[in-house]
Amino acid sequence: MSDSVWLNGRLVPADEARIDPSDHGLLTGDGVFETLIVYDGKPFAFTRHWERLQRSAAVLGLEAPEKGLLAEAMEEVIGANARLSGRLRITVTGGPAPLGSEKGDAPATVLVAIADLPGHGAEADLVTVPFRRNEHGALTNHKTTSYGENVVALAYAKKQGGTEAIFANTAGSLCEGTGSNVFIVFEDELITPPIASGCLPGITRALVLDLCQDEGLEVVQRNVPLRALAEASEAFLTSTLREVQPVRTVDGNALPACAGPVSERLMAAFAQLRTTEIDP
Repeated sequence: MSDSVWLNGRLVPADEARIDPSDHGLLTGDGVFETLIVYDGKPFAFTRHWERLQRSAAVLGLEAPEKGLLAEAMEEVIGANARLSGRLRITVTGGPAPLGSEKGDAPATVLVAIADLPGHGAEADLVTVPFRRNEHGALTNHKTTSYGENVVALAYAKKQGGTEAIFANTAGSLCEGTGSNVFIVFEDELITPPIASGCLPGITRALVLDLCQDEGLEVVQRNVPLRALAEASEAFLTSTLREVQPVRTVDGNALPACAGPVSERLMAAFAQLRTTEIDP
């Protein structure tokens, strides 16, 4: 974790940072966040993350900080912690409020912190979970701090020997992971679930869709049954911290290829992108 964090407008030592006990994010999950990866001391794809933060905040009636202020906050945190790489997180919550669902009238709480990158490994072992994403929910497609379902699902997957949990939606269609989007090569098509499936519109997902166009790879956004994941010839996950991560197994069964030719091509293209453009 950070030695120093940026909290409500100023840099403070992490062990002195204090969140109000009545903060609505703590009590009800009334908050939004973004996780960015830092390369060579710079946050990657900041503009895209900031724009999604704004969209998610608007759904919860929160006022997210202006882009320039957050850029300064991130720079201060990276510099104060002397980090050339890491996981940078921006969190915005509803601030102090009554002890219930109703909102208060206090300003939002804004926290920027940095930590070491997690060790996701070169390959993913997926476990499909018996829980469903609600593609019709009030918070669907938005990155909020209401992460309880993800905590339960990931713990379930890890007990089964997996590294990521995969949800179907209420219709039984392949949806997403707890912190990742999924792409499969199924019946000779490269497919990823559409946003209407209930998945988060991932930043890396969007970048990979752009790379597919640049690489001349046809990708289809359409619903497929959850079973298509296990029947895929290859698959990969995308996320800020995983980038493009090939899938090795689904529910303990190995896919035919890991990494397959499509995965390898997009892994290379993404690696090239992040070394040449810090804010694509």
